[in-house]
Amino acid sequence: MHPALLLVLSLLAAPALARADDPTPRPTLGQIIRLDPALDALVPPGASIEVLASGLDWSEGPVWSPALDALLFSDVPQNTVYQWKEGQGLTPYLKPSGYTGPLPYSRESGSNGLLIDPQGRLISCEHGDRRLSLLGPGGGKRTLTDNFQGQRYNSPNDACQDRDGIIYFTDPPYGLPKGPSDQDTREIPWNGVYRLAPDGQVSLLTKDLPFPNGVALSPDEKTLYVAQSDPKAALWMAYPLLPSGTLGPGRVFADVTPMAQSGKYKGLPDGIKVDPQGNLWATGPGGVHIMSPQGKLLGRLETFAATGNCCFGGPHQEFLYICADAWLCRIRLKP
Repeated sequence: MHPALLLVLSLLAAPALARADDPTPRPTLGQIIRLDPALDALVPPGASIEVLASGLDWSEGPVWSPALDALLFSDVPQNTVYQWKEGQGLTPYLKPSGYTGPLPYSRESGSNGLLIDPQGRLISCEHGDRRLSLLGPGGGKRTLTDNFQGQRYNSPNDACQDRDGIIYFTDPPYGLPKGPSDQDTREIPWNGVYRLAPDGQVSLLTKDLPFPNGVALSPDEKTLYVAQSDPKAALWMAYPLLPSGTLGPGRVFADVTPMAQSGKYKGLPDGIKVDPQGNLWATGPGGVHIMSPQGKLLGRLETFAATGNCCFGGPHQEFLYICADAWLCRIRLKP
């Protein structure tokens, strides 16, 4: 039995009550920590974290596809993108998802962060092939970028896209064959945050973060948020985006280093999503941290597991989907 399945048996609570629009009772896990009354306007009282699928290796990069009316997400070690659809469950969608070589590459060889562009095409951050790719409607992939100034990326991890089609992405070393300490195959000596313009031009925004990970934009697209997965400095940074396309001086938006070092919580700052009101839904130690635009912690969705990423989804964006280690989960949000 997969070790994660042993753990899930200890976490699963009684099945959630059936709803008129979802007749399938599902198990739940974790708990909701409410630290501010403002959370009730985002996550309704009585909401629970439903388990949609389990037995995964390391789930990541969820994105809602309106065209498919389904969720897509990566299982990084399995080199697979899965689809989850109401009434149909879990099915493989794309394999290989991030590494197409003939020989074993690394434990984290598959795709990680995923995007759906305005044309409905899938953009993938690929660890093994060390690139950002675009999957067209006909099924063929093409490379968006695989190098900076002639040097291959480490392992593109997560990305977001603005209304002008500019993609911001992070490039930590987690997917290299020997992991973060790999000096044999890496070509870029830093772990960067980059900007990919629609014309294909790539610019380095910062190389000052030891382990950049999740990335997201504020609703007005004037602030870029970047998660740092460093146990010595586990935090989320906020950078002003300047008209020149560069970043202004960054500030610490939130710091959870004490949580990360306490030994009580699993995980580090990872994926980030921002809702239309500017609240951050950021995976980190213990689960999903929900923070106001000013950085006030409103509450946490505690999964009791290392939690990689999350996204809003459903036909009316009525759910938050959560990738937490071996599980795919979701929680209903306030309309």
